[in-house]
Parts: sequence; structure tokens; C-alpha cells
Amino acid sequence: MDSNQRAAIPDEPGDEPEVVTSQIGSERALPAGRVLGLDVGSRRIGVAVSDPLGITAQGLETLQRSTKRRDFDHLQRVIQHYDVREIVVGLPLRMSGAEGIQSDKMQVFAEELRKRFRLPVHLWDERLTSAEANRLLRETDLSIEKRGKAVDRMAAILILQGWMEGRASR
Repeated sequence: MDSNQRAAIPDEPGDEPEVVTSQIGSERALPAGRVLGLDVGSRRIGVAVSDPLGITAQGLETLQRSTKRRDFDHLQRVIQHYDVREIVVGLPLRMSGAEGIQSDKMQVFAEELRKRFRLPVHLWDERLTSAEANRLLRETDLSIEKRGKAVDRMAAILILQGWMEGRASR
């Protein structure tokens, strides 16, 4: 990480969330309200939320998937609690940039989010976010077990942070 970024990983669940900060260098006005970032997998959903200004991304507790209804009920509570106005979902592309079966699944999931929550949903290229999350977490003193549990949350942070920085640079 460069000097403009910071990552703090809690020792135990319930401790302070991770925070990744970077200087954007843009004075452009950003919409009010928070943005929710999701790293969606078949077993877990990594969850991150922006600060109200859309500058930093904080990791929330990873959602262990069960049924679509329970998953969406959990996301509904997060959306209401944090006054979320937009959602960003990681889009798993192949290294070539081509879409595949997983990309199709995320596009369907994003459309379901749009219909259920009536919020703008953006898809963001998530290539290498899990690898980057693993690299960042290996640099910490967390046990292998705790690192494994934090990867999805860190990937959600990286997806959301990348989308916010991309939006600010436009």
C-alpha cells in the first residue's frame, strides 16, 4: 500500500471494521448517502459500506449465505441501517476481460437487487480483488483461520474503493 492508503484489520469479530482510505484529489460533489459494496460468492457475501461522503470503504461482517430470501433480508437491514443509496457488485470477468458463467450470474443477481431495493446497482470489475485481499491479509498478524474469514470482506472493500475512485476520476 502507498502512503495514501490505510488498512486496519480487527482482531476479533465485532471490533472496529477495516478502513481503506485513499486521497482522491477531486472536488467534485458526490451524491449524499452511502454506497454498499458486495463481493458475492456461492457460500458467502463480503460486505462493505462507504462513509457518507463516498471517500472511504469500511468492511462489515461477511454474510454466510443460506437462502436468497434470508440473504436479501439481511441486505435490507444493512441498507436501512446505513441509509444506502447505491449498490456496487463485483463482476467476475476472465483475465482476458471476457464475461463467463459467473458474470452472467452476477448480472442476474444485480438485477434482482435493483428490483428488490429500487436502488441503482453498478457492476465493477473484480478481477484480482480476492488475490489482492489475500496479499494484504498475509501482511497482517492474523491467523490463517481469521484471514480466511476476512478475505471476502476485504475483497468487498477493494471493489467498493475501486468503484468510488473510478467514479471520482470521471
